[in-house]
Amino acid sequence: MNDDGSTGATEVEITLHFSNGGRLAQEDLLVIAAIRKERSILGASRATGISYRKCWLIVDALNRTFEAPVFATFPGRRGGGAELTPFGERLVALYSSIERKTRSQARSSIEEISASLNPNYEPRSSGAASEVRRP
Repeated sequence: MNDDGSTGATEVEITLHFSNGGRLAQEDLLVIAAIRKERSILGASRATGISYRKCWLIVDALNRTFEAPVFATFPGRRGGGAELTPFGERLVALYSSIERKTRSQARSSIEEISASLNPNYEPRSSGAASEVRRP
């Protein structure tokens, strides 16, 4: 998704793979955002269209990946519930920072790669991309 929320342009998706086998990816952030808003795993499942089981597995995996929990869950409470912990909020902020920095640093390279999708694209001998109209 672009900064303005539109789609259709080349996108960068970042997945962090940790040495302990855990990961943090776009789908995880989608579930995190939904739990933050809905305050439950079931609510997040409904909001995202991701199965309850998969949402629960994401929550469990993230809580097992880090030494501090990402979510606090309340299974015995009426209706249950879940919320993001302060560490979970920090994790989201750090991931967002990585995304912003990556997009900013890679912008010109992504534009050049995207230009090569154009049927009129002809690479220059210097290696720089250009769009040249073919007769």
